[in-house]
Amino acid sequence: MFTLHLGGWSRSPVPREPLHKETLVITAGTLCQPRAGSAGRNLKEWLREQFCDHPLEHCEDTRLHDAAYVGDLPTLKSLLQEESFQSRINEKSVWCCGWLPCTPLRIAATAGHGPCVDFLLRKGAEIDLVDVKGQTALYVAVVNGHLECAKILLEAGADPNGSRHHRSTPVYHAARVGRADILRELIRYGADVDVNHHVASRVPSLSVRPLTTLVVCPLYISAAYHNLQCFQLLLQAGANPDFNCCGPINIQGFSRGSPVCVMDAVLRHGCEAAFVHLLIDFGANLNLVKVEALGVESTGRVKVNPEALEVFKEARSRTRSLLSLCRIAVRRILGKSRLDLIQFPPM
Repeated sequence: MFTLHLGGWSRSPVPREPLHKETLVITAGTLCQPRAGSAGRNLKEWLREQFCDHPLEHCEDTRLHDAAYVGDLPTLKSLLQEESFQSRINEKSVWCCGWLPCTPLRIAATAGHGPCVDFLLRKGAEIDLVDVKGQTALYVAVVNGHLECAKILLEAGADPNGSRHHRSTPVYHAARVGRADILRELIRYGADVDVNHHVASRVPSLSVRPLTTLVVCPLYISAAYHNLQCFQLLLQAGANPDFNCCGPINIQGFSRGSPVCVMDAVLRHGCEAAFVHLLIDFGANLNLVKVEALGVESTGRVKVNPEALEVFKEARSRTRSLLSLCRIAVRRILGKSRLDLIQFPPM
């Protein structure tokens, strides 16, 4: 098995954990066997050979990709008047300013050139085509914080959930970095706010696996980074307040000492009382948390917020009001897709 390191260092999803390198793992069967004398070849040439859509001699003209990178809309318009370039609008090529084989649309979305993204889409660019890392144009637009590009792609029909071939999703990243404006647009276009733990497998019985960690959940990561507005948006959109997952849960599979539910995570990460209030209002099961394992002098690196802990204990000691129970029941019956059709009483 070969491991290809792509890009620079990236932060781990959870604060205060070591940095790690993003890697693309490729099985030996996926690659051509190295030819004699190939050692020391230029990396860009190797990437072209392995991942580009056409033989090397047909990938030398990267003007279309380079124009997308710099946001040169006049050049894009001029080139796409030619039939030869029209047929290459979805071509993955290693362009002069980058290493990953990418389409012009993916490049323009990464750089945040909204007018170029819009033009390429109108000219027939495939909207959800993925790069070698499984990233869609929408995903890279979100990762790079380009709200305008994200809106253009969503309006044109991009899948708000990104690609199942990539481990992360646009919603997860927006929640992690606190981009409530982008998260709001993703939700508006139907993004799933709960983890849908699918596995890319040809065997139907293995198509879904149980959740064994909260780290992959948008609610968890927004709490870990104390992004209250994103946390609230996710709950308002119907996120499961206990596990933030719409599939099976295997709590026994959670690593020892890790949070067993979102409320547990909120308390362990020292989040303010507002996070606890929201989970209570949206129907979190307060009995999932082991109170004896919590305390202001927590064994973890972050102390439990004393006000948040007090709010939690008080809520658990009393019965929910009839108004609260009715609100929670109505939301569950309606389902996530219809929550915006009804006005709820204030929390």
